Amino acid sequence: MTTASEHKIDKVEKMAGGKGHVIIEHLLGEAELDGKCGLYAKVTIEPGCTLGFHEHHGETETYYILSGEGSYNDGEKSFPVKTGDVTFCPDNSGHALDNTGDTDLVFMALIIKK
Repeated sequence: MTTASEHKIDKVEKMAGGKGHVIIEHLLGEAELDGKCGLYAKVTIEPGCTLGFHEHHGETETYYILSGEGSYNDGEKSFPVKTGDVTFCPDNSGHALDNTGDTDLVFMALIIKK
């Protein structure tokens, strides 16, 4: 078990070429999940910030939206996301996420290695 005060928090500027910054609260990583998980984290995108388009190779990524609203781009189209929505980026695909609201967009991110 880890407490909230023990979680590593990174503030990443212009993540994947996005605007502003993204805050990543790491919950579990590769060591805890036998190398099968590349990332399990709570991610915050503040108003006016974006997570730029990026691709995944040899892994998949799922977002579960906890709060806020945004625009998710799967490489072919963009669509709105809000609390309770789930997105899935398959292996050898890409995605991006913009905060389109006036409050923080908060989601869980899970990267599973193939």
